[in-house]
Order: sequence, then structure tokens, then C-alpha cells
Amino acid sequence: MQSSAEQLGLNVLLPTATILAFTIFAPLLTNDGRCTTLNRWLMGALWALLAASCVFFTFTDSFRTSTGRLYYGVATFRGIWTFNGGRKKKPCVPSDYRLRWADLFHASLSLIAFLAFAGSHGDVVGCYYPAMPRKVINTVPLVIGFVISILFVLFPSRKKRDRVPFLAAEGSLLF
Repeated sequence: MQSSAEQLGLNVLLPTATILAFTIFAPLLTNDGRCTTLNRWLMGALWALLAASCVFFTFTDSFRTSTGRLYYGVATFRGIWTFNGGRKKKPCVPSDYRLRWADLFHASLSLIAFLAFAGSHGDVVGCYYPAMPRKVINTVPLVIGFVISILFVLFPSRKKRDRVPFLAAEGSLLF
């Protein structure tokens, strides 16, 4: 049986804030599935913005310095770029935090998963393709999610090591 701290590994693969934002704004921007041209454009803009954020958050990572301080940043091909106001902080092993081709693969999987989720939302279906058979709308996201899950297991990400350090710490309260 896995402990709660071990199960936390799953939540760092999911773009939780992106999904939450989509779930909140989709009914508002699609007029509950009864779209006008303006609603379609607004929903398309939201889709593009959230898809970009989904890809961006795939490239974020964190590291601890030799003093133990936690820093967050974005992985680039030259190393990690930190969000610390311009101070140059480097991880203990900088090569571990470079953007790799596998990270681009993970970003594309994350994007596909988000688009499958967003495209199967009831209000989006009612707005963009109301004649689509219900069986297709229910089946396609499940198949895509299953395949992407297998790919994430076969090719795990090396990013987001310290995403939830206060929850994963030994002896901490999880709930």
C-alpha cells in the first residue's frame, strides 16, 4: 500500500490550475453551451491561453541550493531560469535542470490531455459541435487519457522534484 506522500507524485503531472480555470470559465464563456460568434471567439481565446499555460507549467521546475533553500524556475536549454528577482542562483548539479527533448515530449502529452479534456466538456460540445455522437464524446477522452497515462509511466518526467515539499515532508500533516 502506498503512503499519501507517495501518491502526491500524481498531482504534479496534472495541470490542476489550468483545469480548474477551464472548468470555472467554460460555462461562462460558452453561455452554457448556447454560443454566439463572440462566445466562440472568447472560448477559443481561453483555450489558447490555457493550452499555453499547460505547456509552460510543464517546463517549470524547482531545486535546492547547497544551503537547502528552495528556488523555482523554468527549464531552458541553457539551464534553469529562476524566479528570484534577477539574482543568479544555481542548483548543485546544473545539468540536471536543462530542458531536454523528453520535456518537449511531456509538454506535448500534457497539451493533448488538456485539449481532450477541454474538447469533451459539455458546454464546449454544445457550442462547437452539437451534432457529435455522445459515444464519441465520452470515449475519445478516455482513450487519449489512457494512452497518455501509459506514456507518462513509461517515460517519467524528471521535473518538479520539490513541487509540494511541505506536503511530502516526513511526518507532516497531509489533510
